[in-house]
Amino acid sequence: MLGAIAGDVIGSVFEWHNVKTTEFPLFSPDSTFTDDSVLTVATAAAILERPAAPDYAAAYRDLFRRYPDAGYGPRFRHWAATHGAPPYRSYGNGSAMRVSPVAYAWDGVTTVLEAARASAAATHDHPEGIRGAQATALAVLLARQGAGKAHICAEIEGRFGYDLGIPLAAIRPSYAFDVTCQGSVPQALRAFLEAEGFEEAVRLAISIGGDSDTIACIAGAVAEAFFEGVPEAIRDPVVARLPPHLALLATQFRERFPCPA
Repeated sequence: MLGAIAGDVIGSVFEWHNVKTTEFPLFSPDSTFTDDSVLTVATAAAILERPAAPDYAAAYRDLFRRYPDAGYGPRFRHWAATHGAPPYRSYGNGSAMRVSPVAYAWDGVTTVLEAARASAAATHDHPEGIRGAQATALAVLLARQGAGKAHICAEIEGRFGYDLGIPLAAIRPSYAFDVTCQGSVPQALRAFLEAEGFEEAVRLAISIGGDSDTIACIAGAVAEAFFEGVPEAIRDPVVARLPPHLALLATQFRERFPCPA
């Protein structure tokens, strides 16, 4: 889960100031956590509180109230602030950026896919919102279980129909801001597939532009599992930028579900 948070923090300064290169400083005074980190931790908190039946909606609303200025989209903000509001058929990439904890809490493919569906469906109950969350969760699960990149790629393409064969060099020149799952999850997974290490995965994800913090969040989640952790030089500055409450929840989850498993 820390890989997802690291991608978010590093990408935070580039979301509205895109770069088309991998050469940029990882951290600046403006680097911060956003809604991606808050809701990833909320997914983890829901699992820690009720492992048998996590209440994702309650956890998302709770951490939204604690951190209301983290950059949520308007539809999520309205949902979170409205008691009892139903899901709103979103196919945005919010379902994918917050899902990675489910791939540590359970080991079976079927169970993880169902958990990913449940975490997404609290808000993002459109089929594309579900698909994005499930594809991300499955990639993290397979990566932490030792699968190779070719196998991960084949499973995601076969199950979800995403085309992961387009090189970033071909994507980067014309890629623009796209917050849909179908327009950002495959690109994030491609960044992971091309990377030789965690830092490179995050740099590649940010280098295509678009919704940089979320794309890096998704790529970072898979890269952490595949490369067996987040380098200390990245981990420490990221944790230092989290409020103590978020950092504590993240630590509790990592202690309960370590990476690698």
